[in-house]
Amino acid sequence: MDRRAFLASAASTASLALLPGVARAGPTGPIRFDQGWRPLNFPRLTPTRYGLGGRTLTIEGDASSSLIYRPAPPQARGAGSASWSWAVSSSVPATDLSRKGGDDRNISVYFVFMDAAAASRLSPDTSPRALLSNRSGRVLIYVWGGGHRPGTLLASPYLRGRGVTVVLRPAGTGRADARVDLAADHARAFGGPPGTLVGLAVSADSDDTGSRLRARLSDLTLE
Repeated sequence: MDRRAFLASAASTASLALLPGVARAGPTGPIRFDQGWRPLNFPRLTPTRYGLGGRTLTIEGDASSSLIYRPAPPQARGAGSASWSWAVSSSVPATDLSRKGGDDRNISVYFVFMDAAAASRLSPDTSPRALLSNRSGRVLIYVWGGGHRPGTLLASPYLRGRGVTVVLRPAGTGRADARVDLAADHARAFGGPPGTLVGLAVSADSDDTGSRLRARLSDLTLE
């Protein structure tokens, strides 16, 4: 999937309502997959289908690609860790996630951070395109997919030094619980603390390999 299509099309989609930063807080409880999530489709690509269903997101892809996103809840903007459950019943093949194009994956979970000063300047109509092109933005992308060892960190070939992929599970089927240390992974990826969590996204794509994927993500919790 060409993430440049993401940046090119994002300006015409619904905006992220982003609020000023807050201090670190306790668990938010599971983030609901409701109408607060907005789809972002890519030109000339069949969208992946996302089933919004309370605490569980279902994902169905057939040679498809798209993304859904939402602003981080105000009470979670100081989050330093996250957890969720995920499962894959039909997997895309193993791919090279460091390669632009040809990098299909079953599930990606995105956490978008900014320094507090930049986060405080964001307006309610800030678009995803502006968010991801902001020089202070940093994105951790946790992935089930690819042909890399768990724990591998890969620079995103699309985000020009502002995004790092963290491989949690290689391509394949199964079910697992994930718990990630956002603060530690941000330090490993970018050399410093994460600042303010401003946005969340989930993507899944099977367009490059023309394959079929079926997956779900549940109980996404921030703390």
